[in-house]
Amino acid sequence: TDYLDHAPELADGDVVLLENCRFNVGEKKNDDVLAKQYASLCDIYVMDAFGTAHRAQASTYGAGVFAPVACAGPLLAGELEALGKALGNPARPMAAIVGGSKVSTKLTVLDALSRVVDQLIPGGGIANTFIAACGFNVGKSLYEEDLIPEAKRLMEAAIARGGEIPVPTDVVVGKEFSETAEAIVKKVEDVEDDDMIFDIGPETAAHFADIMKEAGTIVWNGPVGVFEFDQFGEGTKTLGLAIAESKAFSIAGGGDTLAAVEKYNIADKVSYISTGGGAFLEFLEGKKLPAVAMLEAK
Repeated sequence: TDYLDHAPELADGDVVLLENCRFNVGEKKNDDVLAKQYASLCDIYVMDAFGTAHRAQASTYGAGVFAPVACAGPLLAGELEALGKALGNPARPMAAIVGGSKVSTKLTVLDALSRVVDQLIPGGGIANTFIAACGFNVGKSLYEEDLIPEAKRLMEAAIARGGEIPVPTDVVVGKEFSETAEAIVKKVEDVEDDDMIFDIGPETAAHFADIMKEAGTIVWNGPVGVFEFDQFGEGTKTLGLAIAESKAFSIAGGGDTLAAVEKYNIADKVSYISTGGGAFLEFLEGKKLPAVAMLEAK
C-alpha cells in the first residue's frame, strides 16, 4: 500500500512488484477505490493469472475494468485455448477422470462433465459413493451416503445419453490409513465391514487404461487412489502412464493431479497442464470466469 499511496516515477526498464495484494483493505471485496488505484498505475493491464481468474477481486478484476486498456497475457490465453479445445469441440471419444474425497465438493463438475463426456471415471472417495450406489459394501471407506441418490441419477443419465460412469470391479483395501498399511486386492463385492478402499484394483486399472488409450480427448482432475502411499498408488500410476501413451489431447489440472504428474514423470507427455485449481474446476463446471468476462467486456 505504500507504493499505491506514493507511487514514484519509474525509469524505462524498471519493474515494481506489489506485495501480496490480498492483504490490502478492499481487495477481496473488489472495492472500486482500490481497483482505481491499481488501474492508475498502468497504461495497459495484463491479466495473466489463470489460477485466480475465478475471483472477482480488485487486482484480478476491478483493476482491469478501470484500466485504459486490458488484455489477456500468454498464460491466460493458453489456458483458455487448451480448455476450449478440450471442452468446446472435443475429439471423440472423450473421457474424464474426476477424483477427490467427496462427491459434494465436485458435484457440479461431475454433473457438467457427465453431459458432455463419453466416459466419466470417478476416483478416490468420490468413487466409493458410486460403488455404494451400485449396492456394494464399502466398509469403513470414506463415502457420502446422502449423495447415493445423486450418484444413481448421474449414472442413469450418462447411460441414457449413450455414455457411462464405470465403477471399479476390483479395489485395493487396507485396515488403516497409514504408510505402512497392508494393501489387499479384492473384488468389489468382497469388501468387508472393516475394510477401507484406498485404490482401484489392477483389473479396473487396466480397463480404465484402455479407455484412456482409445480416447480422443482426456480431462484429468484428481487421482483415483491414495497415491501418496505407493502401495495404494498403482491405479493412479497406471492411468497416468496410459494418458501419457495416449494419442488423445489431454489436459490435467488441480494440485493433487499435478503432484501425480510430477511423481510419475509424465509432464512432457500430457498435452496441457493447467495452472488453475479452483479456476480449472469452475471452467469445467461451465461457469464464465469473472476475469475472462471482464476482458471480453473491454
